[in-house]
Amino acid sequence: MGQIKTIGVLTSGGDAPGMNAAIRAVVRSAISHGKNVKGIKRGYTGLIKNDIMDMDARSVSDIIQRGGTVLQTARCEEMFTEEGLKRAADVVKENGIDGLVVIGGDGSYRGALALSSLGVNVVGIPGTIDLDIPCTNYTIGFDTAVNTALSAIDKVRDTSTSHQRCSIIEVMGRNAGYLALWCGLASGAEDVLLPENYDYDEQTLVDHIIANRKRGKKHHIIINAEGIGHSVDMAQRIEAATGLETRATILGHMQRGGSPTCKDRVAATTMGCYAVDVLCQGKKNRIIAETKGEVVDYDINEALEMTKEIPEYQVAICKELAI
Repeated sequence: MGQIKTIGVLTSGGDAPGMNAAIRAVVRSAISHGKNVKGIKRGYTGLIKNDIMDMDARSVSDIIQRGGTVLQTARCEEMFTEEGLKRAADVVKENGIDGLVVIGGDGSYRGALALSSLGVNVVGIPGTIDLDIPCTNYTIGFDTAVNTALSAIDKVRDTSTSHQRCSIIEVMGRNAGYLALWCGLASGAEDVLLPENYDYDEQTLVDHIIANRKRGKKHHIIINAEGIGHSVDMAQRIEAATGLETRATILGHMQRGGSPTCKDRVAATTMGCYAVDVLCQGKKNRIIAETKGEVVDYDINEALEMTKEIPEYQVAICKELAI
């Protein structure tokens, strides 16, 4: 317990609802363990620039319900350079940070792994709306993002039915299809396009739309993942092929914002406290994860070597129910 005196915390990469809850948990849990806490602003960019502040319990008052991140975040190209990485490690040591908690996604973890090779003790907390971190069944922000997207999809369905349109709705997720799959299952979409298995055969889409219209279907919803993209062009091609009015709606960054759901607040709080516990136990270079409903930790090298597949059964029933 005595080895760790000061814990640093940063948020990196794309923001996700629930990051503030995780920050709050790290800060207050660390203080309850008698540790000092330093907040690093703007992710690795702020670390390299030594944009660091002392934090106390009041620093994180009234933030658990807020979206975004009070520490702010940024993409940092300098972390891909030897000079930038060395500077970041030096700043950690200059500030007396004995353990660095990194809240973010896969790219943030790669930066954490690089820092660990330079002697920085890092603990990663999975914060990304994409749900694409292999070692964990859940990532902070996913539940809020999928519910935000689902609310918009339901509204588009209303107007699509009124006009008897085909609607292509593009959701985020980078190169992973989890957001799109969940939105498709929960909205009853007629087609869901996932980067993991889409074959770019638009004729199949066209045939499905025409067949559904002949059966009396008044609308057709296509959920398109960000990793496929080009929804506007796709809409134009489908309209030309079917003769049916087709519109594209790209939900974009609205999915990153908003007050986090109860699930995201609880997950973030639990993982934040667990990260501090791991550091206080003397563990080094760990990734916090949820598996089988339990919060666990993995060695960072082991975690980053894991792989993750889209759930084939959910993909199958998504198609099965779209009749």
